[in-house]
Amino acid sequence: MSNVVGRMRDALRSEQRVDPDVLIERLQAIQRFLSAVDGDVPDAQLVAAHTVVERAGDRLALSGRHTVVALAGATGSGKSSLFNSLARLDLSPVGVRRPTTGVAHACVWGPLDGAVRLLDWIGVLPRHRFVRESPLDGDDESMLHGLVLLDLPDFDSVQHGHRLEVDRLLGLVDLVVWVVDPQKYADRVIHTSYLREFHRHKDVTVVVLNQADRLHPTELPKVLDDLRRLLDEDGLGGVPLLPTVAVDPNGLSGLRAELERTVAERQAALRRLSGDVDAVVADLEPLVGPEPPSTRPGDASAQELTRALAGAAGVPTVAQAVEGAYRHRAVSNTGWPLLRSWRKLRPDPLRRLHLPGRDPDAPGESLVAATSVPDPTAAQRSSLTLAIRAVADRHGAGLPTPWPAAVTAAARSRQADLPGALDHAVAATDLGMDRRPAWWRVVGVLQWVVTLTALAGLLWLLLGYAVRLLGLPPLEHPTLGVVPWPTVLLLGGLLAGLLIAALTRPVVGWAARRARARAERRLLTSVGSVGEKYVLDPVWAVLTRYGTGRDALREAGRR
Repeated sequence: MSNVVGRMRDALRSEQRVDPDVLIERLQAIQRFLSAVDGDVPDAQLVAAHTVVERAGDRLALSGRHTVVALAGATGSGKSSLFNSLARLDLSPVGVRRPTTGVAHACVWGPLDGAVRLLDWIGVLPRHRFVRESPLDGDDESMLHGLVLLDLPDFDSVQHGHRLEVDRLLGLVDLVVWVVDPQKYADRVIHTSYLREFHRHKDVTVVVLNQADRLHPTELPKVLDDLRRLLDEDGLGGVPLLPTVAVDPNGLSGLRAELERTVAERQAALRRLSGDVDAVVADLEPLVGPEPPSTRPGDASAQELTRALAGAAGVPTVAQAVEGAYRHRAVSNTGWPLLRSWRKLRPDPLRRLHLPGRDPDAPGESLVAATSVPDPTAAQRSSLTLAIRAVADRHGAGLPTPWPAAVTAAARSRQADLPGALDHAVAATDLGMDRRPAWWRVVGVLQWVVTLTALAGLLWLLLGYAVRLLGLPPLEHPTLGVVPWPTVLLLGGLLAGLLIAALTRPVVGWAARRARARAERRLLTSVGSVGEKYVLDPVWAVLTRYGTGRDALREAGRR
């Protein structure tokens, strides 16, 4: 029956062989995950992953021809006696006083050369290392060549340092043989604190019921069945469960055969590391959830952000100034020439705000780096804060902890830089006020023509009045009907100027409103770019890192 069980176990293990290349790819995927989420996930949640990656790299770089097996157990379980019996030498101290084992002892089957660096890495002192190699053995121990057997301190030792050493070593060994005895096999500490923690390492876990000779032959199967039940409850269903008798060489045959199979396969280290990766992936899976968005943020929250940025940047004020500047400049260019100089004495709304869009009539004016746009009000600042929060809430919704907080932090990360960036964006925006429309020139020329006509009529009338004052013969004025031509020229020029101004005024108003709308669109584009750079880009960067980490963790979970 035991041979049948052994063959079934060998077949199962052959199906569960770990490909070193696949294991390395999984470790690299975890490393990519750690790189992606660095700064977004608290370091405390990544300690185990960093430890596994570093430990796996060290273990894979060391001897692959050796398998490190640890005997772990409670005080009085006969662990050290089992260690000495397997080695057939008295290597680890055994005594009546407990705890006896305070440090780990190691026995290496075969040459020690290849295991020195491995034992240095594990931390076994040189004086506690032994070699199981003797010419007297012949081929008796050849099946175990490559085995590094450790006798660990008692995990229930009253000395806290012993327990810490056990925990450290359990994280480094390739396979653990848990040694229990008939009296304490159901002890709560070993099941809750240790065995259950190894449920993802079933492939590298063996449980032995030592001191089986203390049980009556009819009681042994019952105890083994009860122990198997407890192991199943611990999530260790299917792990080898073997009775042993340390004082009887025949009582070690099952355990020795299990160790020989493990050494021959040279899979224990890979299975242990694969189990470590499984455990890390399972611990990290709560950090990832739904797929991240495939496109950049651009929904209603982003549009609301642009509107809030526009308010904080003073876009309505600037747009109104553009309309006023257009009216001011249009009237200055299309009004009566005699009144244009007076018109130009009034301040240009854009120049008053130190905004771009040079007045064509002020060629020396240049763009400035800062504007005089009024600072945002408290309501506008509050609106901007709420809009940024809305962006963070919208794109962090549905993500597992701690990603919503990371998205919020990213959205606010450059909020202090927004005022300067918005002012610079407004100052750099082309408001479309650098050129005078052609129709201004046409109207301006017409105004000069009618003005000169009126002036000619006035001069003509003045000349006739001067002639009469001097007593000279009066000038003959041609008439248009009953109205003399000088009067026609004067009144016609004045009326024509008024008519042109009246006809031009609604055109100027319509064109000014168009200029305002055009400038507003350009300003919204500029402040929207600021929102992209200072709010949406950091949010998108977090979402990208989340997606990268999520994909990497999915890859790490594939065996």
